[in-house]
Amino acid sequence: MNKFHIIYGIHPLIEAIKEKQIIKKLFIKKEMNIKIGDNYKQLLSLSKKMNIPVHFVSKHRFDHDQLKYKNHQGVFAFLSPIKTFHIKNLLPIFYKQQKNPLLLVLDRITDVKNFGSIIRTAACAGVHSIIIPNKSTARINSDSIKTSSGALFKIPICKENNIQTTIRYLIQSGLKIISATEKSDVSWYKIDLSGPTAIILGNEENGISSKYLKLSSYKVKIPLSKHGISSLNVSVVCGILLYEVFRQRQLKIIPIPKANPE
Repeated sequence: MNKFHIIYGIHPLIEAIKEKQIIKKLFIKKEMNIKIGDNYKQLLSLSKKMNIPVHFVSKHRFDHDQLKYKNHQGVFAFLSPIKTFHIKNLLPIFYKQQKNPLLLVLDRITDVKNFGSIIRTAACAGVHSIIIPNKSTARINSDSIKTSSGALFKIPICKENNIQTTIRYLIQSGLKIISATEKSDVSWYKIDLSGPTAIILGNEENGISSKYLKLSSYKVKIPLSKHGISSLNVSVVCGILLYEVFRQRQLKIIPIPKANPE
């Protein structure tokens, strides 16, 4: 059982099964007063189709430390750890498939709710991959899966030992590097984001590391009201920037550069 971790919530479980994640067992609380809605029926149907053992258990089985105070909706399962990748293996595939790469680089995002929300927004906005450091980052676990509403199963997550080296590789591969920072006088909508792009989002307290800012093609800001507080939540910044990319790409169809990164 050590090779598996807990996943909870109806929708994350549905997405996990759809994306062919390895689920050892599914547990459903017998006592829960549940309205048999479409999502619940779909979960049972998918579990049966994929031959996942379903166990109806007492509420005491949900007293586990990872579940006791969570919105588990009366369901949890044991899930195989999510596979991670390296961007050097994925980016050539994106170009080969004639995709217009859109990547996120997360610089030390440590809050699991921010992490999950960013991934959910990224999945909705068409991000092809998310790059995170090996250390000093939110963990890929049951909470981030739940917060992302299962979107963690839809976007390849790349774990990299050296983000600075990774950014240099992205530049060499034809991507424009955009850093979201208050240390800029350029508004986000003034930059052409319709081509291959990587957006860097920084730590909740300290923002983006200066060494990454120096490598950026552009540093952009989101203006704030003088009567508001000093900064936006990083997941909100993510949504604003990604949907500006989405808007520009809908308006401007451009040829994808014939980059062939090694």
